[in-house]
Amino acid sequence: MRRLLSDAVSAGSAAAAFDLDRPWDLHPQVSVRPEPFGALLYHFGTRKLSFLKDRALLGVVTSLAEHGSARAACAAAGLGAAQLPLYGAALGTLADSSMLVERLT
Repeated sequence: MRRLLSDAVSAGSAAAAFDLDRPWDLHPQVSVRPEPFGALLYHFGTRKLSFLKDRALLGVVTSLAEHGSARAACAAAGLGAAQLPLYGAALGTLADSSMLVERLT
């Protein structure tokens, strides 16, 4: 499985803290640079760099602003219910590193 996804599963706490039913966005200081392998995320505030090596995860991350919840973004990316725990954990890891922020609506 992809590195960010496997790292997220081993992190554990990120999955528990990330709520798929809430609206999320990329942090305003995060830039996404598509790459052949997926994408690079760079946070200009924290200077952290994350690699997304999974195109489905990239699709979810880049479409978060278009959906009312992370769960809806996952569904739009074609992810099934069985995949949600794994992708929720990956999104939780991105939220823990300030790449994602909860959208206040």
